Amino acid sequence: MAGIDETREFIPVGIAILTVSDSRQEADDQSGDTLIQRAKDAGHRLVARKVVRDDVDAIRQAVGAWIDDPEIDVVITTGGTGITGRDVTPEALAALFDKPIEGFGELFRMISYAKVGTSTMQSRALGGLAKGTYIFALPGSPSACRDGWDEILVHQLDSRHGPCNLVELMPRLRER
Repeated sequence: MAGIDETREFIPVGIAILTVSDSRQEADDQSGDTLIQRAKDAGHRLVARKVVRDDVDAIRQAVGAWIDDPEIDVVITTGGTGITGRDVTPEALAALFDKPIEGFGELFRMISYAKVGTSTMQSRALGGLAKGTYIFALPGSPSACRDGWDEILVHQLDSRHGPCNLVELMPRLRER
């Protein structure tokens, strides 16, 4: 049975939040605020936050710098995962991945389907691993950020979650 094992130690992780948007700034970034508050409430450390335009190079530059930062264990992006011409987050991130985590996008769309029905097919939420750093891309709405955090990430980023979690794998992510 999945759940929290209170006998295990909670290990906070360093998180960076990137909002991808042509129209938002940090002052009105509800999706970024949602993720930051939830991460802090869960006991994690916010190491960095940034807002960039829907631009492949800008996204890669921000995330690339963060995956090289030893204080950052997890990068979560919000925005740019749709199918319009300016939605380029998946293309920007996929080029950085050493390994994709297909299950994240699949699970996100399964959860989203229960709430928005077939419209979930427009979401290109995805996850991956780059240089030992987890990267997760969520859609840009606060509700999608709540779903991604509350239904998936809060559990997988909790070292007490069983039967397994992403935190316990961190020491082995750079193995060759």
